Amino acid sequence: MNRRAVWKTFPQHPARDRTLIDAVLAAHREILRTSMSGMPGLNSSLDVRERAFRHIDGWGVLLVLTPWMLVRLLFPDDPPAIELPAGWSAEERRSAEYTVLGPRLEFELMGQSQWAHLNYHRDLGHYLLQPICLDVAPYHNAEAVFAAWDQIIDIRDANMEQAKRDCPLQKEVSRREFFGRWISSDE
Repeated sequence: MNRRAVWKTFPQHPARDRTLIDAVLAAHREILRTSMSGMPGLNSSLDVRERAFRHIDGWGVLLVLTPWMLVRLLFPDDPPAIELPAGWSAEERRSAEYTVLGPRLEFELMGQSQWAHLNYHRDLGHYLLQPICLDVAPYHNAEAVFAAWDQIIDIRDANMEQAKRDCPLQKEVSRREFFGRWISSDE
């Protein structure tokens, strides 16, 4: 019998948002100490930080900066109707090595088709990762990374305005992602 693998989601409870953020930071610090330790291209002047946590269409969404990438992570509130590829059940991934970019999946968010990479961590469950910058080595500090992303958002918004196009997900993400960019994630 071929049974479909089920998404393992981060547990629901009253303090889920803060607990999820703390778990994401702890998991990526662990990944840095273990799987990424000694890897070429790591930027030792960057630490693990999060920005702009919010809820969008049944997903907890946040930006995460690490010494190896800047990404948007999406955590489903409930198991989504996205089929897990072979080899990506929680049981199969529990002891697997860290994968920066898992299989690429298509899903819908805010009425638009999106692409993201499936990931799994034993403490986080299944989640989606949308890469923003996979080479953060040139940046001197976290503020420089977020300033570069802010500039990209400004250019994109200007181009969309000029073309009279609309992208609700990006607008929702853009407005909130940088309100807290100067506030330490440890506060």
